[in-house]
Amino acid sequence: MSFFKYLRFVFVFSVLNACQPKEPQAPLSSKTENLSEPQLHRDWEDIQADGVLNAIAIYNSTSYFLYRGEPMGFEFELLSLLAKDLNLELNITIAENQDELFEMLNRGEGDIVAHGLTITEDRKKIVNFTQHHYLTHQVLVQRKPSNWRHMPRHRIQKALVSDPVELIGDTVHIRWNSSYYERMQHLISEIGGDIYIDTIPGSTTTEEIIQMVVDGKIDYTVADYNIASINQTFYPILDIDTQVSFSQRIAWAVRKNSPELLQKVNHWMDKVKNQSAYSHIYNKYFRHKKSIQRRVKSDFFSKNSGKISPYDDLIKENAAALNWDWRLLSAQIYQESRFDPKATAWTGAEGLMQLMPTTAKELGLDSSMGSPAENLRAGTAYLKQLTEKWMHIPDSTQRIKFVLASYNCGLGHVLDAQRLAKAQEEDPNIWDDNVEDYILKLASPQFYNDPLVRYGFVRGREPYLYVKEIFLRYEHYRQFIAR
Repeated sequence: MSFFKYLRFVFVFSVLNACQPKEPQAPLSSKTENLSEPQLHRDWEDIQADGVLNAIAIYNSTSYFLYRGEPMGFEFELLSLLAKDLNLELNITIAENQDELFEMLNRGEGDIVAHGLTITEDRKKIVNFTQHHYLTHQVLVQRKPSNWRHMPRHRIQKALVSDPVELIGDTVHIRWNSSYYERMQHLISEIGGDIYIDTIPGSTTTEEIIQMVVDGKIDYTVADYNIASINQTFYPILDIDTQVSFSQRIAWAVRKNSPELLQKVNHWMDKVKNQSAYSHIYNKYFRHKKSIQRRVKSDFFSKNSGKISPYDDLIKENAAALNWDWRLLSAQIYQESRFDPKATAWTGAEGLMQLMPTTAKELGLDSSMGSPAENLRAGTAYLKQLTEKWMHIPDSTQRIKFVLASYNCGLGHVLDAQRLAKAQEEDPNIWDDNVEDYILKLASPQFYNDPLVRYGFVRGREPYLYVKEIFLRYEHYRQFIAR
């Protein structure tokens, strides 16, 4: 069964206007004193009663991102395991930047911050940290000389900062209100000399700042070693050998008035860290650097690329004929074939839109596979035919849900569910919490033997989940991809 059984996405993007203060800057503690205390009490008992775990995450290349139409990331996969273990639905709120994380948590916009946070004394004043996921340390990220490949190693080393003391009088660019900023403040005290800190707005990701080093826009920044090493894999001009901190613990955070939730998460953490699933997820994002490189280099990795699949242009053209948002049609195609034009199901359905041979023939295709363009065109034509069958549904969103359910299991079964709903005085023109409930019941003899039912048994859970998952993915695409 799909992971969407456990996941419900709510994406909240808040924009924080950040400025670049003069250098050097005030210590991080002066900033964190302004963060709010918990504004509500919601602990494990409330979460369990609600059945939903609200998590706050951040988009970046290892924690949470979209890759070839599929949500991925270290935090994303761990959250999925946690929600499943606690038998909760997962509601993910996406913060635009790290500056918002603790305030969003204490305002009650989430129950847990699921992002790779360095445990620091200043942060412990505002939140409670879970048991740590892993250890890392901070390193100086700098650029080797442009002709480094033709230089002996000792000359390369001479051109680089090999000891933090050598940074005295230099400028390091670091994201404001980050653990890197706090660490540099302590380093300045330790070495007894000024290192100038040019702060970068919190909306800028660590990977983007590292890219600025690669491009020669800045000379130095600081990053966690695991993130820096991944970037070094595909930017070998980077040097990350100069350590600027001891080992540091990376964890998630909950509000200070949620001790029972903290205990539940820690218990789960103790259990999962001893399982192979955890090692697999960690290695997938932090050890298997070549696979990370393929994702980062992919045209379909970043929300900034504006792409969902290689077929975006074709999908936009066909969606216009339906008067659908192209991202909604993309969500359906992903559900059908994961954008694989050669996908074949055990039922004989083929292609991007998974057309059955008989349906394909009726729509003018010589084979149900066809070319991607042909398959899309035929699938869209079929959706248009189904839309005409449901034009009496007044609400356009509800109408589309009836169309999608019909595409999945057949028009007749959906009509059966509609008749059952009407007989029970439910609204037959509303899919959500009305007709969808009766499509589920059509797997039971008590209902598919009802005289009102003309098309018999259907595995109702398939169309039920099909509609839900497409709309969940559509909401996801709407936040990452412009129309």
